Amino acid sequence: MRNIDHVIAGSGGAGASRFGDVFDPNSGQVQARVGLGSAADLERAIAAAQAAQPAWAATNPQRRARVLFKFKELVEANMDALAHTLSSEHGKVIADSKGDIQRGLEVIEFACGIPHALKGEYTHGAGPGIDVYSMRMPVGIGAGITPFNFPGMIPMWMFGVAIACGNAFILKPSERDPSVPVRLAELMLEAGLPEGILQVVHGDKEMVDAILDHPAIGAVSFVGSSDIAQYVYSRGVAAGKRVQAMGGAKNHGIVMPDADLDQVVADLSGAAFGSAGERCMALPVVVPVGEKTADNLREKLIPAIDALRVGVSTDAEAHYGPVVNAAHKQRVENWIQTGVDEGAELVVDGRGFSLQGHEQGFFIGPSLFDRVTPQMQSYKEEIFGPVLQIVRAPDFETAVLLPSEHQYGNGVAIFTRNGHAAREFAARVEVGMVGINVPIPVPVAYHSFGGWKRSAFGDVNQHGMEGVRFWTKVKTITQRWPDGGVGDGANAFVIPTMG
Repeated sequence: MRNIDHVIAGSGGAGASRFGDVFDPNSGQVQARVGLGSAADLERAIAAAQAAQPAWAATNPQRRARVLFKFKELVEANMDALAHTLSSEHGKVIADSKGDIQRGLEVIEFACGIPHALKGEYTHGAGPGIDVYSMRMPVGIGAGITPFNFPGMIPMWMFGVAIACGNAFILKPSERDPSVPVRLAELMLEAGLPEGILQVVHGDKEMVDAILDHPAIGAVSFVGSSDIAQYVYSRGVAAGKRVQAMGGAKNHGIVMPDADLDQVVADLSGAAFGSAGERCMALPVVVPVGEKTADNLREKLIPAIDALRVGVSTDAEAHYGPVVNAAHKQRVENWIQTGVDEGAELVVDGRGFSLQGHEQGFFIGPSLFDRVTPQMQSYKEEIFGPVLQIVRAPDFETAVLLPSEHQYGNGVAIFTRNGHAAREFAARVEVGMVGINVPIPVPVAYHSFGGWKRSAFGDVNQHGMEGVRFWTKVKTITQRWPDGGVGDGANAFVIPTMG
């Protein structure tokens, strides 16, 4: 049985007393064990980070960027192996795994431009002989707590910018699929990153709490469910840290009567069911405006869903693979039953799906509900599986209100040929990321990612310049180099006071 260890000070841990099972979702079998760390393991990582971070912060930004450039090259050279490892533990198909890694690399590419992003502000002549300028300084030691659904992308979203800014970074990945984060840390060391700057500690709630409570960690980034995000935010802030905690989602796709329904169906097939729906930016709710739009959309959706191929992760023809583990499969199937019990019309039932030769795998077929209402619990909560719900809206105003009044506010999309409708919707909808004829509106790496309401806790978003602001603190300097004596008469610089 393969054991997955920490990466602390460039090597492994001291030996774990508790372990978590890492499954192969395609077969349902345990393929590895991951050692679950303790507060003592975190202390070792903190000590290594404290020893290494000052010299790394003093390294000029160009040289830090060169390490990231080399890391990017190494990840690209190892793309196939990383994708196969990711798929073997997560269950997503190889193409999705490569996309997972590639979207993370795009943030690494942004971080390679850190010399420009770290430039401060400067005012010449703020007073007689007085100049004022600002510097962005690293927070010191940062930490990231990442989910199972993007084990390549989200760690790179976090540590790429944090390390580029001069911080040391401690990553606590999901214990469900930890091998790719470990391999990324190894590749960073190979790229020339000093030991102690990027470390990986595995664990469960015990490790999470240790990270949130440790006084040496100045900033924590988290992605996961909303309840845990709120917990992480509250506990981290109470311990004096800056925290960004991204939570769950229930993204809506508004379909106007003038939309190209063939294109909408093609987009929904990928956005709702790709990666088995295990994405916070999936599109699990479609809102057709008007009964005619709804009937036509439903008619086109059914054959498209029937044509979806569910297969093992290595099946190049499969549209999606299994979910991550048996518990998650049961959770999704429970939500399907809840929808039935609440009175929604189950048009396509994905329960009971079995793949020949892989009967013990964690597979779920695609499901489609119609006539879902906002009062249903299955609508209010995140299902996080291959389930699409149709919520019919009589008019545009209702379509704007549905995502705006939902507890989550991560992403939303509108499908229309009408520029005015799209503009009005984008301006009025109470959601953090909006797609116009784009089903999964994840911003490019030089913009920022973040939702509203219970989809995000904290004031600063992920990556882009928002990420730079999160992983740095501003120092402002007011300086004078007078020609003559200091404080001579009219040349004296006086701070304004009240009175």
